Amino acid sequence: MTDTSGTETRSPEVSDDAAGAEVEAVAAPAEAATEDRPDESDEVDAVADDEDEDDDESGSDESGSDESDRDAADGRADAAPSKADLFRESEIAADYVEGLLDILDYDGDIDELVSSGRPMVEVVGGRLNSLVGTRGATLEALQELSRLAVFRQTGSPSRLLLDIGGYRATRRKELGAIAKNAAEKVKEFGEPVRLEAMSAFERKCVHDVINALAGVESESEGVEPSRRIVVRPAP
Repeated sequence: MTDTSGTETRSPEVSDDAAGAEVEAVAAPAEAATEDRPDESDEVDAVADDEDEDDDESGSDESGSDESDRDAADGRADAAPSKADLFRESEIAADYVEGLLDILDYDGDIDELVSSGRPMVEVVGGRLNSLVGTRGATLEALQELSRLAVFRQTGSPSRLLLDIGGYRATRRKELGAIAKNAAEKVKEFGEPVRLEAMSAFERKCVHDVINALAGVESESEGVEPSRRIVVRPAP
Protein backbone atom coordinates (compact mmCIF):
# COMPACT_ATOMS: atom_id res chain seq x y z
CA MET A 1 0.00 0.00 0.00
CA THR A 2 1.42 3.43 -0.99
CA ASP A 3 0.42 6.57 0.92
CA THR A 4 0.44 10.13 -0.38
CA SER A 5 3.92 10.80 1.00
CA GLY A 6 5.52 8.38 -1.44
CA THR A 7 6.31 5.85 1.26
CA GLU A 8 5.39 2.25 0.54
CA THR A 9 4.67 -0.14 3.39
CA ARG A 10 4.94 -3.90 3.07
CA SER A 11 3.80 -6.43 5.62
CA PRO A 12 5.16 -9.88 4.79
CA GLU A 13 3.12 -12.66 6.33
CA VAL A 14 5.84 -14.40 8.26
CA SER A 15 6.25 -15.54 11.85
CA ASP A 16 8.68 -14.05 14.36
CA ASP A 17 10.20 -17.13 16.03
CA ALA A 18 13.49 -17.35 14.05
CA ALA A 19 16.82 -17.46 15.89
CA GLY A 20 19.39 -14.69 15.37
CA ALA A 21 21.98 -17.21 14.23
CA GLU A 22 20.05 -17.72 10.97
CA VAL A 23 21.03 -14.22 9.84
CA GLU A 24 24.65 -15.31 9.41
CA ALA A 25 23.57 -18.38 7.48
CA VAL A 26 21.77 -16.18 4.94
CA ALA A 27 24.39 -13.43 4.81
CA ALA A 28 27.35 -15.74 4.22
CA PRO A 29 26.19 -17.14 0.83
CA ALA A 30 25.31 -13.66 -0.37
CA GLU A 31 28.76 -12.40 0.50
CA ALA A 32 30.42 -15.38 -1.13
CA ALA A 33 28.52 -14.64 -4.32
CA THR A 34 30.33 -11.32 -4.62
CA GLU A 35 33.84 -12.78 -4.56
CA ASP A 36 33.94 -13.34 -8.31
CA ARG A 37 33.21 -9.71 -9.14
CA PRO A 38 35.92 -7.54 -7.57
CA ASP A 39 35.10 -4.58 -9.79
CA GLU A 40 31.57 -4.36 -8.39
CA SER A 41 32.66 -4.57 -4.78
CA ASP A 42 35.35 -1.96 -5.35
CA GLU A 43 32.79 0.50 -6.68
CA VAL A 44 30.44 -0.09 -3.77
CA ASP A 45 33.26 0.23 -1.25
CA ALA A 46 34.21 3.55 -2.79
CA VAL A 47 30.92 5.11 -1.63
CA ALA A 48 30.18 2.97 1.42
CA ASP A 49 31.40 5.74 3.71
CA ASP A 50 29.56 8.56 1.94
CA GLU A 51 27.23 10.99 3.75
CA ASP A 52 25.98 9.46 7.02
CA GLU A 53 28.70 6.82 7.07
CA ASP A 54 31.66 8.87 5.90
CA ASP A 55 33.40 10.37 8.89
CA ASP A 56 35.91 12.05 6.55
CA GLU A 57 33.32 14.52 5.25
CA SER A 58 32.73 16.10 8.67
CA GLY A 59 35.95 15.28 10.52
CA SER A 60 39.57 15.04 9.47
CA ASP A 61 41.26 11.75 8.63
CA GLU A 62 44.83 10.54 8.83
CA SER A 63 44.36 8.12 5.94
CA GLY A 64 43.92 9.39 2.39
CA SER A 65 42.64 6.11 0.99
CA ASP A 66 38.97 6.74 1.83
CA GLU A 67 39.12 10.21 0.31
CA SER A 68 40.75 8.98 -2.90
CA ASP A 69 38.16 6.20 -3.22
CA ARG A 70 35.38 8.72 -2.77
CA ASP A 71 36.90 11.03 -5.38
CA ALA A 72 37.07 8.11 -7.80
CA ALA A 73 33.42 7.38 -7.18
CA ASP A 74 32.50 11.04 -7.74
CA GLY A 75 34.40 10.96 -11.01
CA ARG A 76 32.29 8.03 -12.20
CA ALA A 77 29.04 9.81 -11.44
CA ASP A 78 27.92 11.75 -14.52
CA ALA A 79 24.94 13.35 -12.81
CA ALA A 80 23.07 13.22 -9.55
CA PRO A 81 20.32 10.59 -9.67
CA SER A 82 16.75 11.82 -9.84
CA LYS A 83 14.26 11.26 -7.05
CA ALA A 84 12.61 8.58 -9.18
CA ASP A 85 15.95 6.80 -9.54
CA LEU A 86 16.55 7.00 -5.80
CA PHE A 87 13.10 5.62 -5.04
CA ARG A 88 13.76 2.80 -7.48
CA GLU A 89 16.87 1.94 -5.46
CA SER A 90 14.83 1.83 -2.27
CA GLU A 91 12.31 -0.46 -4.00
CA ILE A 92 15.04 -2.86 -5.08
CA ALA A 93 16.52 -2.91 -1.60
CA ALA A 94 13.08 -3.37 -0.04
CA ASP A 95 12.46 -6.40 -2.25
CA TYR A 96 15.79 -7.84 -1.15
CA VAL A 97 15.12 -7.22 2.54
CA GLU A 98 11.61 -8.65 2.20
CA GLY A 99 13.10 -11.80 0.75
CA LEU A 100 15.47 -12.08 3.71
CA LEU A 101 12.59 -11.69 6.16
CA ASP A 102 10.71 -14.46 4.38
CA ILE A 103 13.70 -16.79 4.49
CA LEU A 104 14.42 -16.03 8.14
CA ASP A 105 10.75 -16.25 9.07
CA TYR A 106 10.69 -12.77 10.64
CA ASP A 107 7.71 -10.46 10.87
CA GLY A 108 8.23 -6.82 9.94
CA ASP A 109 6.78 -3.93 7.97
CA ILE A 110 9.03 -2.43 5.30
CA ASP A 111 8.92 1.26 4.40
CA GLU A 112 10.75 2.49 1.33
CA LEU A 113 11.37 6.19 0.84
CA VAL A 114 13.78 8.91 -0.21
CA SER A 115 15.10 11.25 2.46
CA SER A 116 17.75 13.97 2.27
CA GLY A 117 18.62 12.96 -1.28
CA ARG A 118 19.25 9.30 -0.59
CA PRO A 119 17.24 6.06 -0.77
CA MET A 120 16.15 4.55 2.53
CA VAL A 121 14.54 1.34 3.74
CA GLU A 122 13.13 1.07 7.25
CA VAL A 123 12.03 -2.18 8.85
CA VAL A 124 9.74 -1.92 11.86
CA GLY A 125 8.23 -4.63 14.02
CA GLY A 126 8.80 -6.70 17.11
CA ARG A 127 11.66 -9.06 17.89
CA LEU A 128 14.08 -7.56 15.36
CA ASN A 129 17.06 -7.21 17.70
CA SER A 130 18.92 -10.12 16.12
CA LEU A 131 18.75 -8.30 12.76
CA VAL A 132 20.52 -5.35 14.37
CA GLY A 133 23.18 -7.30 16.23
CA THR A 134 25.75 -6.09 18.72
CA ARG A 135 26.44 -2.40 18.18
CA GLY A 136 24.56 -2.62 14.88
CA ALA A 137 27.06 -5.02 13.29
CA THR A 138 24.41 -7.22 11.67
CA LEU A 139 22.49 -4.16 10.49
CA GLU A 140 25.61 -2.80 8.80
CA ALA A 141 26.17 -6.15 7.05
CA LEU A 142 22.56 -6.27 5.86
CA GLN A 143 22.82 -2.70 4.61
CA GLU A 144 25.90 -3.59 2.58
CA LEU A 145 24.16 -6.65 1.12
CA SER A 146 21.17 -4.47 0.22
CA ARG A 147 23.47 -2.01 -1.52
CA LEU A 148 25.02 -4.84 -3.48
CA ALA A 149 21.54 -6.00 -4.50
CA VAL A 150 20.86 -2.51 -5.84
CA PHE A 151 24.19 -2.44 -7.65
CA ARG A 152 23.44 -5.74 -9.39
CA GLN A 153 20.27 -4.28 -10.92
CA THR A 154 21.33 -0.69 -11.60
CA GLY A 155 25.05 -1.02 -12.25
CA SER A 156 25.71 2.00 -10.04
CA PRO A 157 26.95 2.19 -6.42
CA SER A 158 24.19 3.02 -3.97
CA ARG A 159 24.11 5.23 -0.89
CA LEU A 160 21.16 3.33 0.49
CA LEU A 161 20.52 3.67 4.22
CA LEU A 162 18.93 0.72 6.01
CA ASP A 163 17.42 1.01 9.48
CA ILE A 164 15.82 -1.72 11.57
CA GLY A 165 13.64 -1.16 14.59
CA GLY A 166 14.65 2.52 14.83
CA TYR A 167 18.17 1.53 15.88
CA ARG A 168 19.97 4.34 14.07
CA ALA A 169 17.91 7.14 15.62
CA THR A 170 18.41 5.71 19.10
CA ARG A 171 22.12 5.16 18.60
CA ARG A 172 22.54 8.67 17.18
CA LYS A 173 21.21 10.15 20.44
CA GLU A 174 23.57 7.99 22.50
CA LEU A 175 26.55 9.04 20.40
CA GLY A 176 25.56 12.68 20.74
CA ALA A 177 25.85 12.36 24.51
CA ILE A 178 29.21 10.58 24.20
CA ALA A 179 30.55 13.31 21.91
CA LYS A 180 29.44 16.13 24.20
CA ASN A 181 30.96 14.42 27.22
CA ALA A 182 34.27 14.03 25.39
CA ALA A 183 34.20 17.68 24.34
CA GLU A 184 33.65 18.79 27.93
CA LYS A 185 36.66 16.76 29.09
CA VAL A 186 38.84 18.23 26.35
CA LYS A 187 37.84 21.77 27.30
CA GLU A 188 38.36 21.10 31.01
CA PHE A 189 41.75 19.39 30.84
CA GLY A 190 43.09 20.57 27.49
CA GLU A 191 44.10 17.04 26.50
CA PRO A 192 42.90 14.90 23.56
CA VAL A 193 40.27 12.25 24.29
CA ARG A 194 40.27 9.00 22.33
CA LEU A 195 36.91 7.30 21.98
CA GLU A 196 36.29 3.60 21.56
CA ALA A 197 36.41 2.01 18.12
CA MET A 198 33.29 2.78 16.10
CA SER A 199 31.67 1.99 12.79
CA ALA A 200 31.67 4.58 10.00
CA PHE A 201 28.05 5.47 10.80
CA GLU A 202 28.91 6.02 14.47
CA ARG A 203 31.98 8.10 13.69
CA LYS A 204 29.95 10.32 11.38
CA CYS A 205 27.42 10.94 14.15
CA VAL A 206 30.18 11.95 16.57
CA HIS A 207 31.92 14.20 14.04
CA ASP A 208 28.64 16.01 13.36
CA VAL A 209 28.23 16.84 17.05
CA ILE A 210 31.86 17.89 17.56
CA ASN A 211 31.81 20.11 14.48
CA ALA A 212 28.88 22.02 15.95
CA LEU A 213 30.78 22.79 19.17
CA ALA A 214 33.26 25.62 19.66
CA GLY A 215 36.78 25.02 20.93
CA VAL A 216 37.11 21.37 19.90
CA GLU A 217 37.76 19.36 16.75
CA SER A 218 37.77 15.68 15.85
CA GLU A 219 39.63 13.34 13.56
CA SER A 220 39.66 9.62 12.81
CA GLU A 221 42.67 7.39 13.31
CA GLY A 222 43.49 3.72 12.86
CA VAL A 223 42.06 1.16 10.47
CA GLU A 224 38.89 -0.90 10.52
CA PRO A 225 37.65 -2.50 12.65
CA SER A 226 39.66 -0.56 15.25
CA ARG A 227 39.13 2.86 13.70
CA ARG A 228 38.29 5.47 16.32
CA ILE A 229 37.80 9.20 16.85
CA VAL A 230 40.15 11.55 18.69
CA VAL A 231 38.63 14.73 20.09
CA ARG A 232 41.19 17.47 20.71
CA PRO A 233 41.31 21.23 21.42
CA ALA A 234 40.79 23.34 18.34
CA PRO A 235 43.88 25.41 17.33
